[in-house]
Amino acid sequence: MTIEAKICGINSAAAAAAVVEGGADYIGLNFYPPSPRALTPKQAHAIAAQMPARIKRVALLVDAEDSAIRDIRDAVPLDLLQLHGSESPERVAEIKARFALPVMKAIKVAGPDDVAEARAYLKIADRLLFDAKPPKDMKNALPGGNALSFDWDLLAGQSWPIPWMLSGGLEAANLAEAVRVSRARAVDVSSGVEDRPGVKNPAKILSFLAAAQAL
Repeated sequence: MTIEAKICGINSAAAAAAVVEGGADYIGLNFYPPSPRALTPKQAHAIAAQMPARIKRVALLVDAEDSAIRDIRDAVPLDLLQLHGSESPERVAEIKARFALPVMKAIKVAGPDDVAEARAYLKIADRLLFDAKPPKDMKNALPGGNALSFDWDLLAGQSWPIPWMLSGGLEAANLAEAVRVSRARAVDVSSGVEDRPGVKNPAKILSFLAAAQAL
């Protein structure tokens, strides 16, 4: 089966070039200020402008205010908004209507009850993204990009009427197993292609994309 791949948290020209060279389907631009991968709208515009039309440009937002979303949308050519915070179904619907862009809602997973929460977004979001929920005692945890995975069996056998992505602790070495177990048709990686948080390794990006294309 064909696997779509998203490389998230791109914040350098070299990493952006690897996204293009490796044939990624999506590039993620992080607008969550506490993240080491965060960009200003001006920085994101410079990266997004490098992308060919075949690569969808995704803005990662975490409980963002309308004013911040508007500034980002006006400055950066975008194809999709990724809502990675605690946005309610009502807030997701509001953002989608107000900013006239498709939305992908991140669902943070530790157990089956978390997966079930995704049902509330099915009539609102255009896509879902299942990511690992960090434990409560994890210091300096981010909403995503913590190099954590979850039990992929929680997604096995599930059926969703909208497209979805698998995220959380993925890297080239475990990608085939993650896809085999979860049956994901789209995958998302950030920390798994880094040398340290916020520092992407172009060679790791190319390796991950090659692994996705081999499936």
